[in-house]
Parts: sequence; C-alpha cells; structure tokens
Amino acid sequence: MKPRLIVLASKNIRNRGVRSWLTMIGIFIGIAAVVALISMGQGLQAAVTGQFAALDPDKLIVTNVDTLFGPPGSTAVKKLNEHDKELIESVNGVDIVVQRLIRTASFEYNDKTDFKFVANIPQEKEAIQVVYDALNLELEKGRLLDENDRRKVILGHDYMSDDFGKPLRVGKKVIIQGEEFEVIGFLKKASTFTLNGIIIMPDEDLRDILDIGDEFDILVVQVKDMDKLSDVKDILEKKIRRDRDLDEGEDDFSIQTPQQGIQTINTILDTINLVIAGIAAISLLVGGIGITNTMYTSVVERIREIGIMKSVGARNSDILTLFLAESALLGLVGGIIGVIIGLALAYAAASGISAAFGGLDFSISLNVPFLIFAALFSVFVGMISGVFPALQASKLNPVDALRS
Repeated sequence: MKPRLIVLASKNIRNRGVRSWLTMIGIFIGIAAVVALISMGQGLQAAVTGQFAALDPDKLIVTNVDTLFGPPGSTAVKKLNEHDKELIESVNGVDIVVQRLIRTASFEYNDKTDFKFVANIPQEKEAIQVVYDALNLELEKGRLLDENDRRKVILGHDYMSDDFGKPLRVGKKVIIQGEEFEVIGFLKKASTFTLNGIIIMPDEDLRDILDIGDEFDILVVQVKDMDKLSDVKDILEKKIRRDRDLDEGEDDFSIQTPQQGIQTINTILDTINLVIAGIAAISLLVGGIGITNTMYTSVVERIREIGIMKSVGARNSDILTLFLAESALLGLVGGIIGVIIGLALAYAAASGISAAFGGLDFSISLNVPFLIFAALFSVFVGMISGVFPALQASKLNPVDALRS
C-alpha cells in the first residue's frame, strides 16, 4: 500500500470529524467488551485456581453429594459417618483419614453479631497436623490449636479489622452460638478468602455447640504413595459403591483430587469465556455494519472527487486501496481505543473485586499477544466492512462521476 494513499486516507477520516467517531463507537464497544471480559475471565481463572493451591497433592477429598450451594459436604442429605471412615481406612494405600466439619454459626463480639463459617480441628495429634499441612495455615499472631485445647478458637485474618467496632486481640473472649470462647491466634492473610473469614475450633466443641452427632462433612484421605493416588481413588470408589450397593454412574458420593477440582473449575471458566467472547462479537458485528454504512455514504458523497482522481491518472486499484485504507484505519483507531478502554474497565473491576473479597488474589495480567490480536482483528473487521463500498467506488465510470 502506497504511503501517500495512507496519508490521504487518514486526512479524509479527520475531515469527516464527528461522523468518523460515531462510526467507530461500535468498534470501541466491541473491542473494549472483548478485552475487558476476557481479561477478567483470565484473572478470575487464576484467582479461583489459586484457591486450590493450599491443598496437598497427596490427598483425596471424599464428600457425599450436595443438594445446595455451601461448603463441601455441608448440604448433603446423607452425611458421611464413622462406618465410611473405617471403610476408607481399611483400603490398602491409605495412610490416615481425617474427618472435617464446616458449618455456619453465630459470632458475637462487642455486642455485634454475624454468621460465620466454622471448621473443626480433629482431636488426634497426627490428624491435626494433616489439617494444618493441607490448608497451609500460617499464624499472624498467637498460636495454633492442639489436642488439649477446649473452648479456644483461631480466627482468620479478616477478624483483625475493626468490623466489630473495636479490634480483636489474642486473649479476647467471643461468643459463638451462645457459648464463650477464647481467641488464641489469628491466621495470616491467605489466598483463599474462605480461610480469611473462618473460625477454627476443636471438634468436640463444634459438635457440642451445634449438637452434631456421628457425622462428617468431608473426609480428607492422605495416601502413602502420591504416585498411586489415582489407583487408591479407583479402589475407594469401587469399595464404597459395593458397600452402598450402587452401580457405576449412580454414585451418591464424590472423591476428588485437588487437580480434578482445578480441571473442573477451568472447564467451567473456559466455557464462560467462550460465551462472553460470543456476546462481545455481536458488538463487533454492529461496529462493522456501521463502518460499511459510513463507507457507502462516503462513496455517494465523493463521486465527483473519485471522477477527478481517475481523470488525472488514478487507477481502479488506487481507488480500491484508498477506500480499504480508510475502513482499515477506522478499525485500527477504534481497536486501539477499545483496547485501552477495555483494560481500564478490567483493572477497575479487578480492584473492586479484590477490595470486596480481601483474600481473593484477583489481578489482571497484561496479555500483550492477545491485545495485539484484538487491535489487528478490529483492522480486519474494518477492511472486511469496507470491501464492497471500495469495490463500488473503484468501478465508477470517471465520465459519469464528473457529471454528478
């Protein structure tokens, strides 16, 4: 493409002023939507995947099928019990099985009450260490619970704020489900926002205040050999099916590895990203139609100008190239501005989400190849939109054009 034609094309776009900007609105919106939504989707994917980072790769998570949204296993109609635990412990390759409870309870401090997630710490020393290792718990202040503690709790990092009117400190008393507990420690800020708002207490105390019998929400299974994790999982599934008299495909339980959880989340988020991209593509289509309309109008308005250009030696290919250059420039400028707007929206949304969910590491990474592709795609949309108007302009008869 000749440089002088590009200069002439840019001059023509500037001369059309407001009309050029109005033409590019569709491209602005389309590219901004694509960049903002896809960038946020990638950020969400990284943030949610990070929620699984604390889980050790040598552990299996066993739950019964849930009926509602909530902590894993907490909404299952049929709970796991001691029989299930003993069954799993009997499987060759299983090292230790730890029972977990995750429930909601009222939390009161300084005459202010809220409902919070409460999790148990088992009573056995070895099991306690498995939980601490699995969750990768780190202390900000105080100490962790041990097998001898009663009526004591550890609180997530969020409780160190002034949400209850005055700050909580180690040694303070709090009321949980109407019972008094002493705070012995605070956790460091975690990548999982659930941990930042959690209350951790001894198993016996949690069962007592919520009147929980012989049932568990989750069984954490640590295997002896991490390389045989999949084999142990298959054996467990077959044994539990046989114990419950279930056929394959009728499972009322779930056994997952941390990797499976990540894969499931990624599949869902990839599908969401595709849907988002499809919705944003509609805006690009509208923007392309706008460019086509503007270029057709430009051909009608500039018939005499085209006639003059041809009469002084411009070829059909020169006219075609000029109009294609104009439509491509409209797409390029619209694309660049759309990328800038999209990034600004994505960063603003990420900041808002991170502020709302303190422990969620929601950040936008600058994906340069994707941004370049988005801008170039807008050029492609512009050129495709300008093909037919450009062909119409290039085929005008110079004599007829000069008579117009």
